[in-house]
Amino acid sequence: MSSNVGLSTPRGSGTSGYVQKNKSLLRPRDSGAPYPKDWEQVKHRQRQPDQGILEHEARREIEVKVLELRDKLEDEGVDEDEIDDQCTALRKKLEDERKAGKSSGPNARNLKSHQVHDLAKAKIEESERLRKALGISADYEEGGHWRKQEERMRESLARDPAEEDKPRRGRDYD
Repeated sequence: MSSNVGLSTPRGSGTSGYVQKNKSLLRPRDSGAPYPKDWEQVKHRQRQPDQGILEHEARREIEVKVLELRDKLEDEGVDEDEIDDQCTALRKKLEDERKAGKSSGPNARNLKSHQVHDLAKAKIEESERLRKALGISADYEEGGHWRKQEERMRESLARDPAEEDKPRRGRDYD
């Protein structure tokens, strides 16, 4: 059989033996309904950065700065003990700054596309600044205003109808 086509060989069959897939065949879709039933599932959830990876990147940046200092001091011909002391002091200083929150990490404008956790952290911070600038509460839920309005409408309709028949204060128009 030649390529599972049903011919032992393409010779003498009038075909080249090249087999093509039927691309005009329409296969049925997997799901019957085009829209999900559960809208909670569709809601946007912001990607949360992995704190372990962010911590690793911050420590890596510190070590890069320490190694740059070590290279510079070795090129200047400084004593090995002095180099170790200065590197330890710089490492401690940078670690204390990181723990105090002074160095917030790399600038969000200079991030590369492969730094997904740094990008996610920057996006969360940007969203938080925007939320505060617009005065949106932290517990805001999308569509909450309409839900409250519907509840008020139901409450007004559910009130006792006898209250509606009572005369109101003010002018009576007959």
